[in-house]
Amino acid sequence: MQKGLSYLGRNLPRPRVAFFEFTSCEGCQLQLLNDEHNLLDFLNLLEIVTFREAMTSASDQYDIAFVEGSISCSEEVAQLQEIRTRAATLVALGSCACFGGINQLRNRFSDSDWPSRLVYGDSTIPMTPLPKVLPLHALVEVDLQIFGCPIHKGDVERIVTNLVVGKKISHPNYPVCMECTAAGHICLFEHGEACLGPVTRAGCNAWCPAERSGCQGCRGPAEVANLEELEQIFQQRGIPLEVMLDYLECHGGFPEWSARLRQKLATATTQHTS
Repeated sequence: MQKGLSYLGRNLPRPRVAFFEFTSCEGCQLQLLNDEHNLLDFLNLLEIVTFREAMTSASDQYDIAFVEGSISCSEEVAQLQEIRTRAATLVALGSCACFGGINQLRNRFSDSDWPSRLVYGDSTIPMTPLPKVLPLHALVEVDLQIFGCPIHKGDVERIVTNLVVGKKISHPNYPVCMECTAAGHICLFEHGEACLGPVTRAGCNAWCPAERSGCQGCRGPAEVANLEELEQIFQQRGIPLEVMLDYLECHGGFPEWSARLRQKLATATTQHTS
């Protein structure tokens, strides 16, 4: 593997990089390893010192920490804080790290112990669950977020390359709906199906709508997103707002919006029954 790197005539150091995972399926790290066509070029940018899915050796000396997963127990809190002290740059990798992801659906239950009882019964589990599943930024400072469930390989390569060469990193400010329309995919709303494409941050090339599955907002809100307009679309298409709430809460990327809609639905129910 080539060791020297340069950009615009300037020699670049290869940053020492470590990958970590907390509560997650580890699918975002697997996405990187599955990128066969560009994997060697991508790895040539970095000096990987810890990556459990790919290597057996490990080191506590690293510049950049890529952290996948949400934080769901007190043991993970301590580990995350230790990583933060060692890393000059901490990157939240994927929806679980950025928003809590699918794991934060546990937060919908008023009885937080119920999921543990359902899965483990009366068995003792070697962890201390937190009352709520949390994204990384709720506990430590996060320098950069890479969105998606899973992350999009092309998106990661662009962001990491810019990070290494010192270029500005930005995310699309327009919604998935624009990528979907530009690609000529069928609009799922035309078939009465739910989709968060009009309000979700682009960058995935409309992965799910392209496969005839509604966007569930794993990349969080686009800058130009409009909740009120989305409500009207759902209502015009005859899709219950309860379905919209399920979609907004799926990955945890719309906490303020889902809270407002949940309150609105609760108020409407109270008025209907009084």
